[in-house]
Amino acid sequence: MKKNEHQSSILVRQRSREQLYKEGKALRDPCPRASHADWKPPADRVDSIEILEASNKERLPELIPVRYGRMIPSPFVFYRGAAAIMAADLAHTPATGIRVQTCGDAHLMNFGAFATPERHVIFGINDFDETLPAPWEWDIKRLATSFLIASRSNGFSEADARKTALASVRSYRERMAEFAQMPALDVWYARLDLETILLSMNKDDEARKRLNTEYRRPKQATCSNRISRNW
Repeated sequence: MKKNEHQSSILVRQRSREQLYKEGKALRDPCPRASHADWKPPADRVDSIEILEASNKERLPELIPVRYGRMIPSPFVFYRGAAAIMAADLAHTPATGIRVQTCGDAHLMNFGAFATPERHVIFGINDFDETLPAPWEWDIKRLATSFLIASRSNGFSEADARKTALASVRSYRERMAEFAQMPALDVWYARLDLETILLSMNKDDEARKRLNTEYRRPKQATCSNRISRNW
């Protein structure tokens, strides 16, 4: 094989943003957006307890009762520990066919602040224990559902619970629209730092103070002070 032929065989022709947008929009035909609104359990749906038991096979036996104990207090904490159950249900839902390396457990409590090697405190996903290749829709659906269940568990009205779920998916849509206009390298280095978040909260002093407290924790965390606490 000639050099030029070899190069062409391993390089993928880069398509324009307009072409990618057109292809993405075309996926709405076989998978309409409205199709994501309904879910009905299939007749052969696997029992939830069986799924939990199967997920325990690689866990330490003595810690399994602890896990179940932590899932008992409320629907939200049960939801946090039931990623496998939701994945089994999502496997029967509509999908565009675009697969990504998902978080696998993208509920709201798996997002938080952490320090980068450069000592910047950023906000993002901080738990990848359940990561797996899957349809991109799965993470978004799990995230939105977590806002809904958490709102209910904390006594918020159904209207407010709906608003939080809608706000989460709206934010995702808007950020993806921004990323689609950016070069790949800029997307790679894009980040949401807590300084930016604090500046955007100038009308909510209480939330700003609470977040500022959280901001200091990862900033001050080092190997030495963690070791000293353990010893």
